[in-house]
Amino acid sequence: MYFDDLPFWGFFGKVDNVGKADPSDCKYYLYKHLVFEIFYNKDRVIEINVRIDPRAVVDVTGDEPVDVDFMYTVKWKEIDVPFEKRLDKYKSSSSLRQIQWFSTLNSCVTLLLLTAFLATILMRILKNDFIKYAHDEESADQEEETGWKSIHGDVFRYPKHKSLFAAAIGCGTQLFSITIFIFILAVVGVFYPYNRGALLTALVVIYALTSGIAGYTAASFYCQLEGTNWVRNLLLTGSLLCGPLFVTFCFLNTVAVAYKVTAALPFGTIVVIFLIWALFSTPLLVLGGIAGKDSKAEFQAPCRTTKCPRDIPPLPWYRKTLHQMAMAGLLPFSAIYIEIYYLFASVWGHRIYTTYVILFIVFIILLIITAFITVALIYFQLAAEDHGWWWRSFLCGGSTGLFMYAYCFYFYSAQSDMSGLMQTSFFFGYMACICYGFFLMLGAIGFCASLFFVCHIYRSIKCE
Repeated sequence: MYFDDLPFWGFFGKVDNVGKADPSDCKYYLYKHLVFEIFYNKDRVIEINVRIDPRAVVDVTGDEPVDVDFMYTVKWKEIDVPFEKRLDKYKSSSSLRQIQWFSTLNSCVTLLLLTAFLATILMRILKNDFIKYAHDEESADQEEETGWKSIHGDVFRYPKHKSLFAAAIGCGTQLFSITIFIFILAVVGVFYPYNRGALLTALVVIYALTSGIAGYTAASFYCQLEGTNWVRNLLLTGSLLCGPLFVTFCFLNTVAVAYKVTAALPFGTIVVIFLIWALFSTPLLVLGGIAGKDSKAEFQAPCRTTKCPRDIPPLPWYRKTLHQMAMAGLLPFSAIYIEIYYLFASVWGHRIYTTYVILFIVFIILLIITAFITVALIYFQLAAEDHGWWWRSFLCGGSTGLFMYAYCFYFYSAQSDMSGLMQTSFFFGYMACICYGFFLMLGAIGFCASLFFVCHIYRSIKCE
């Protein structure tokens, strides 16, 4: 329960199973009297506790309906604790903070080792490639080109389903902007850590206000790829994220209504969210799309694209898309999975998360590792003369979201006490939406890093 944004916990019943081997012989009792102890300092609430009256119990073992008169008592007690220290009891213990900082340090070490390894390998390989290609250009009897230079006429060939690709990049860019805004508000202390509604409200408002970013990015990139139906591209951009969210919300809200629980949003709240989407999000998306279409930006490819696509040579099994995604997602996930546990325990359990600084550091580490590992895999793909890197970079970058959703199954079975249709559907439904959002955001990060890398290496050589 919550009082004045302070969380507190208590028991609402007990099970009498002493000396009874068969669970059907157990007695079940419901407490009907709760005693709230509220500690205050002047006009501010400092602390609240709840305890039960063991004498006021009702036997609810039978299947017949029971009429219960619930009662509560409030006891007000004045203390000298200042208002600024009322959250100290909820903060993580020193040992828990040490574990979080140790996991963050471990992630930083992983990042440094990965950065050093990839930088050393790639710089050495690229240096040799540049020397080799420069020597071939100066040689009169130039041999047939091999490696990533040989596909310079196809590497900037536009990807298939470019409207969907541009929409995915736009949605991922918007989600990245939302995440940065949320972190800024959390780090500077705007978010009150125990006001659970503030974060959800901020997400809805910031999503509506950043819709123009998605529209501009998607339409601008779609026009750079010589797309013509920009209206359809805008519709796809607007529905790529909202569509799955809407379907999931309708199903889960129906389940909550069927179970008659407070998790079901009231009709008035649904109307307000719909009005925010219709009056702010959609117009900003359209305005951003019009601005992106009229930006007249052109895709600056370092090499000219040939008319006929080059055949991709047969690749070994470990260079296939699914295997590359597995390699690309495992390393970033291994650097953040400890922090993911604390987040899950806070969102789906009774823990309170307050270490936003650690979370922001881990998020930056996640972005850097995702960019580095995607760039490395794209280089090896180009070196194997496979020029289909556009979608591959997006899928490899976003594959961490798939690992996060796979972790949900482990957390649900081994770390949580959830059960039943409602808890199961809520957990896996909303986590699917969150992991899908991470897939889009990290996919856009991986593609942008790969695009910068590919353009850089092909600008460094002379291509006829």
